[in-house]
Amino acid sequence: MVDFGLGVFGLTAPELEVDKRLITVLGSTGSIGVNTLDVIARHPDLFSVYALTANHNIQLLVEQCVKFKPRFAVVADPAKVAELRELLAQSGCSIDVLAGKDALSEVAAAESVHMVMAAIVGAAGLLPTLAAVNSGKRVLLANKEALVMAGSLFIDAVRSSGAELLPIDSEHNAIFQCLPSQNIESLDHGGIRKILLTASGGPFLNTPAPELKEVTPEQACNHPNWDMGRKISVDSATMMNKGLELIEACWLFNTSPQRVQVVIHPESVVHSMVEYVDGSVLAQMGNPDMRTPIAHGLAWPARIESGVKSLDFMELAGLHFEAPDLDRFPCLRLAAEAFELGGTAAAILNAANEVAVQAFLDGKIRFTSIAGIVEDALNKVPHKVVTSLEQVLEADEQARKVATMLIARSNS
Repeated sequence: MVDFGLGVFGLTAPELEVDKRLITVLGSTGSIGVNTLDVIARHPDLFSVYALTANHNIQLLVEQCVKFKPRFAVVADPAKVAELRELLAQSGCSIDVLAGKDALSEVAAAESVHMVMAAIVGAAGLLPTLAAVNSGKRVLLANKEALVMAGSLFIDAVRSSGAELLPIDSEHNAIFQCLPSQNIESLDHGGIRKILLTASGGPFLNTPAPELKEVTPEQACNHPNWDMGRKISVDSATMMNKGLELIEACWLFNTSPQRVQVVIHPESVVHSMVEYVDGSVLAQMGNPDMRTPIAHGLAWPARIESGVKSLDFMELAGLHFEAPDLDRFPCLRLAAEAFELGGTAAAILNAANEVAVQAFLDGKIRFTSIAGIVEDALNKVPHKVVTSLEQVLEADEQARKVATMLIARSNS
């Protein structure tokens, strides 16, 4: 493994081997998991599924088990085990069923597994993703919260275990593809001036600010370019998703928010860029389809068919770029501030946001209240220097309690 200095990526991997690679998909019923299985299905000679895991979508998990025949099916909620076993039996599918947090970590760290797609949304993905890292797997990181919550601990674990960490978020995968291939110790030594992290701006980029307080969950989840889960769609609408990605980029590429410029790009064709000191700007482009970065991570350093159609430049009406409005999207500012504060601040930010987004989806608060709840939680929960995973989990729990209290007060 080579330490970039700007992140930790395994660069000693051989060309894609002929033998099948065993994969555990954490969060197989979510949008990333579904797209991962779509790519895997196109290459049955290259990949085989070891375990599939889900939170509550048991019916889809059963359908996936019937098709991919993993050794294990894991459900996060133990109360769902009986239902899962019954449906699998009805489908004639003989698969071992496991449940709970420990089971998620177990299938992520299993000795025979070659790679893990870490696609569980939110803080729930932290422990199984760390288990995969500590076991030295190739980890395809789609769970940005793992780095947001426990950045220094996570990166230290990657370095000490010899794991390969490949970013799957379209933006970070694009940055990775635009970086120099040789070993470099820092952005400066690589001749890099800055990273340009693109953002679509979400569904409310041009919505008049006074109208944002009346936004409904259905409107917030109607992303113009990407097909995503409800939580991530709301994060995109508030631009908290880009804030979390800003933090993730700083950890992955060993840099600061000052060297990462967020650029609004409504078409979502340029997925991110890297600017070099000689004036060159390298951009990774393609249709907005998560199967592209997923295929890149699965096969890297080789390339395989992803099922994504070619980008037709003749059909592009134009590509537009603009600076983000931090007054309209305060969550982006809050994320940058949390990273600068360091310690448990980012874990507090993430936890409060998860609670606030769920409250919005449940109709308990307005869309415009999300940022305020996150900011209040950041101010009320003490920030601590991170020396252990327990501190991160404690900060997460405290932030959730504070955010829940703030929501209850706003409704009283």
